Amino acid sequence: MSHDAPSSVSRRILRTVLLSLAVLGVAGALFVIRRPLMMSAPMCMAGRWHGCYDTFNGVVLMTLVALPLAVLVAWALASRRHAAGATSTWAWRASLAEVGMVHGTVPFLWLTMMPGLAPGVAPRRVSLVPLRDLVTMGAGGIIGNLLVFAALGFFAPMRFASLASVPKILALGAGCSVLVEVAQYVLWLDRVSSVDDVLVNATGAVLASLASRRWWRTAADVPSDRPRPVPASMG
Repeated sequence: MSHDAPSSVSRRILRTVLLSLAVLGVAGALFVIRRPLMMSAPMCMAGRWHGCYDTFNGVVLMTLVALPLAVLVAWALASRRHAAGATSTWAWRASLAEVGMVHGTVPFLWLTMMPGLAPGVAPRRVSLVPLRDLVTMGAGGIIGNLLVFAALGFFAPMRFASLASVPKILALGAGCSVLVEVAQYVLWLDRVSSVDDVLVNATGAVLASLASRRWWRTAADVPSDRPRPVPASMG
C-alpha cells in the first residue's frame, strides 16, 4: 500500500470538513440576516429601484438571487474553453475566477457609490490622515471595507499569472480603491473620501489573495489556455 494513501485520505477529510464548515457558516449568516433581506424582497421582486437597488439589503438580496445565474455563466465559459482544447481543470478555474471577480466585486462597488443624504449639497469631505477614521468605522464598517475588493484579490491571481504575487495584489487593491475614493469626490456623493478606506480595502484584497494562494496561476499554466494542436492524419 502506498504511503501517500493515508495523507491523501486525510487531505480529503480536511477539505470535506472545511467545506462543511463554510456551508454552515454561510447558512448561519443567511439565517441571521434573513429578516432584513426579506424587507427588501417585495420592492426587488416588483422591479422597483427605490427600496431595492438603493438600499444595502436590496443589493445583498439581488446578489444572492443572481448567484445561480453566475454559476450558469461560469459553466458556459468552462464548457466553451474545454471544447476549445483547454484542460477541464484550467477551464473551470479560469471561468470561476472571471465570474467570481465580477459577481463578488460589482455589488460592493455599487454600495460604495451610493450617495449619502445630501449629494451635491453637502460639502465635499476628504480625510488624508491615516488611521483616524478607523475609530469611527466600527466593526461593521471595517468588515465591509475589507470585503469590497476581497473577491478581486481572491480570484485575480487565479486567473492572471501577472498578478500572482502579494505586492501586486496590494497595488491592485489600493489602486482600485483610490479610483473609488476619487470618483466619490468628483461625483459629489456626500461621502467621505478617506485614506483609511484605501488601506482597509487593500488589506482585504491581500488577505483574500492569501486564502487562494494554492490555486494561483503560474507561467506553466499559460499554454493550457490555448487549443491543443490537432495531430496530423496518418497517410
